[in-house]
Amino acid sequence: MNALVPVIAERFGRHFPGKPLLVVSPGRVNLIGEHTDYNEGFVMPGATDKSVIFAVAPRADGLCHFVSRDFDQEYRCELGQFHRSPLRWPDYLQGVLDQFVKAGHRIGGISCVFGGDIPIGAGMSSSAAIEGGLAFALNALFGLRLDSLALVKLAQRAENEFVGVRCGIMDQFINIHGRARSVLKLDCRSLTYEHIPFEREDLRVVISDTLVRRELASSEYNVRRAQCEAGVSALRAHDPALRSLRDVSLEMLRDHRAELDPVVYRRCEYVVRENIRVGEASAALARNDFAVFGGLMDQSHAGLRDDYEVSSPELNALVEAARRVPGVLGSRMMGAGFGGCTISLVEAGAVPEFEARVARDYEAETGRAPKIHVIRIEAGTHAAEPV
Repeated sequence: MNALVPVIAERFGRHFPGKPLLVVSPGRVNLIGEHTDYNEGFVMPGATDKSVIFAVAPRADGLCHFVSRDFDQEYRCELGQFHRSPLRWPDYLQGVLDQFVKAGHRIGGISCVFGGDIPIGAGMSSSAAIEGGLAFALNALFGLRLDSLALVKLAQRAENEFVGVRCGIMDQFINIHGRARSVLKLDCRSLTYEHIPFEREDLRVVISDTLVRRELASSEYNVRRAQCEAGVSALRAHDPALRSLRDVSLEMLRDHRAELDPVVYRRCEYVVRENIRVGEASAALARNDFAVFGGLMDQSHAGLRDDYEVSSPELNALVEAARRVPGVLGSRMMGAGFGGCTISLVEAGAVPEFEARVARDYEAETGRAPKIHVIRIEAGTHAAEPV
């Protein structure tokens, strides 16, 4: 059992009567496939053992009463009377309730206590864990029988429409669909997916946080998206059926290189190559070849740094420090870029040296001590055993 489950259950008992439904809702990592989602490409995320825990029970008075253990704050609202909060964290919860109400689902008020150990701001999608966990709880408590894809889309709309963040679907998708000891190869166009075994007991996934927040990520994200769309628009003159970079081959891109702005070409080449890398990574995992998988992670970082230009000196410093440690199979930046985290694949016996050397080298270069998290690939959102 997740160690936080009894903690959240005990906190619920201090505020509310009765026995709640207990839900474990994980954060996520993306092993490879960065900036491909909005180009209708492929990604390879996994759910983690860092989670948000919910204790939720229905109530008859139409009130929604939330208690955040981590912020030590409370928030109340009437069902159907939702307003953006200056506290911000209630908006992720209200957004989910708002979507259930808008869809005409018959739900009532709830009592809810939640808290977790997902590092905030580290790119492990605590927001999707909150949205997916509450959506799962409401579906179970009120007997709605919504399927997993319906919950994913509802959670994504909550963030898009109420919170106001135009995120893609990957984070909510892996939150609901994750499995222990496997990662997901997700087609962001069709939403078809397959679970790929990730079962090496002698390997660890390590997240290293630069502690640099991603101030440029939002504006530069929009620039990159426009550059990708410009490339597709130019190439569509040769193939009107093209919808996105997902449809563009490396050969086609090279054949028409002279027609593209040089920066636009580099952006497009990165995305086309990254989609290819996700396919190669999937094949490597299928044959348990983690050396090849790690090499593909290294190639991904080089493309993000040199062609897509969304890395940063701090991210590069962490990746370079990681690669100097024997037993590191691969390392790359993870997420939108310009700060946030790196993800590294490390032999279990090398983790102590990794933690010591990466922290020392990074602090010597940047003056900051990074936060390092060793994580496991675990199941998606699920009900916990009653305490």
